[in-house]
Amino acid sequence: MTNTNLVVIDLGSNSVRMQISQIDDYGGYTVMGYFREYVRLSENMGKEMTLKEEPMNRTIQALKDFKTRYTQYDNVVVKAVATAAVRGAKNQAEFLKRVKDEVGLDLQVISGSTEAYLDYVGVVNTLPVRNGIIMDCGGASTELIWVQNGACKERVSIPIGSVVLSQNYNLADTISASDLYSAMNAAGQKISTVRWLGQVHNLPLIALGGSNRTIAKIHRREVTDEVDELPDIHGMHLPPHYIFNLISKLITMNKDERMKIPGLAKHRADVIVGGLIPISLVLRNLQVSEVIFSNSGLRDGILFEYLRKNRKE
Repeated sequence: MTNTNLVVIDLGSNSVRMQISQIDDYGGYTVMGYFREYVRLSENMGKEMTLKEEPMNRTIQALKDFKTRYTQYDNVVVKAVATAAVRGAKNQAEFLKRVKDEVGLDLQVISGSTEAYLDYVGVVNTLPVRNGIIMDCGGASTELIWVQNGACKERVSIPIGSVVLSQNYNLADTISASDLYSAMNAAGQKISTVRWLGQVHNLPLIALGGSNRTIAKIHRREVTDEVDELPDIHGMHLPPHYIFNLISKLITMNKDERMKIPGLAKHRADVIVGGLIPISLVLRNLQVSEVIFSNSGLRDGILFEYLRKNRKE
């Protein structure tokens, strides 16, 4: 009887994350390690949508560091996926070849629809969700999933996210009313193309992704400073008005002021306002009853899909 060590690598637009789970012969699993590097791969992609040299170098170095960690395990199965930044890049093939040549890693670029489905799998296997909207806001894309009676009824990926909105609309430091208005308009137009959202009202919103989870991290630091007593983010409930008030506060601050907020990671201070525009628009449009935060998403979806397929075999 040999345990399998499943390594899931998720390369997003802002960060690259790795989760190592040890799977026993009965399909049980234990998370052995979780690692994250902020590589900001989508930095300065611009209108021409090309990955730039410096962010590519940072990302490849992070992947090498990850490899050093996971090669210490036996019976390793690696599932490495890339999302919006690589998905939309004109020089995607060149970057994937570099990752293969320099790291020895086959990076699979998944579609927005697949990303949304894996988010759904990760959430419904770890939270008691029967009906609701799952929303994952990343650096360059936002996934929306309608869950009805536990099933994935609709899903979509739209090309807006924290890094893209913040860079394109000048939201990194002090924010002007006109830049904020332009960013909200642009994001609102993209969200309004999702026809089925018109049918969804008064359901809970299950929020994931770095920007959305930052809301929960700020809230729990307001509750207590004791690190050992911090409430778990996974399954935390917050009312929409708390989120509106927090976003209003963040908009009035400059980057340095945002960096001092407990619970808000310093490297996120320049993209957090852009990252919270999608959730503010969805909350406003859908009369959401409450927001539930999830620590599970894409990586967990890949784990549960792997377990399901291997159980069948």
